Amino acid sequence: MDRLMRFPRSVKRDPKIDTWMREHTDELGAIAKCWFDIIRHSGDDVRELLHDGYPTACVADAAFAYVGVFKAHVNVGFFQGAELPDPHGLLQGTGKFMRHVKLRPEEEVDAEALSKLIQTAYADMKTRLAAE
Repeated sequence: MDRLMRFPRSVKRDPKIDTWMREHTDELGAIAKCWFDIIRHSGDDVRELLHDGYPTACVADAAFAYVGVFKAHVNVGFFQGAELPDPHGLLQGTGKFMRHVKLRPEEEVDAEALSKLIQTAYADMKTRLAAE
């Protein structure tokens, strides 16, 4: 389990993330806020921090998801995404562990499928931590 990204400084509610959200007030920022709100409410044990400039959510101290705003899209990323089931084919990327879903304002998102993916990533991390 040494491949888990651990952040012992994660907290229940990081004010730096709220500041980050206030700095991203355009359409992409609204998308990021919407999805991070869903991520941060995955469970009572979700903690968060700003990591590499992006709002990141953890189960305890183990990161499971993040959002990132880029020039023309938002990523909803998953730290163990390469191992998550993705029946709707939302995940992109070729990294050894991480995957992301790319959201663009002009494209419809399967909100139900993405919400399920977030819950799956959360549950997956809880399982990984329980196995330690």
